[in-house]
Amino acid sequence: MAAKKTTAKKTTTKKTTARKPVTAKKTAGKRSAAKNPTTKKGATKSGDKKMSALDAAAKVLSGAKEPLNSKQMIERMEANGYWISPGGQTPASTLYAAIIREIQKKGKEARFTKADRGLFAANK
Repeated sequence: MAAKKTTAKKTTTKKTTARKPVTAKKTAGKRSAAKNPTTKKGATKSGDKKMSALDAAAKVLSGAKEPLNSKQMIERMEANGYWISPGGQTPASTLYAAIIREIQKKGKEARFTKADRGLFAANK
């Protein structure tokens, strides 16, 4: 049998250098209201807030005569101008998950009811 050769591993220590503290840049106050009419949370200058996807879905379902799936809700929300996807790849799946979460969290107080597999109606 041949004996295994072992080699000693070289260990090196890194030299630490003192870092200078990072100072925050003072950008607050540089934006003027004329250049950017919206605020952080999406409110416009006049005080109107953008509607969330769940709020828009509740509004669509309250006007619908039959239960809708999440894809149909997204299409109607965009057609009516209530809510437009900010560019996500699966807005219908995100809406579906949010509706399910609200139903589980709020129970009978939720704005939605599950009518059938994948179909939701407004809770009246």
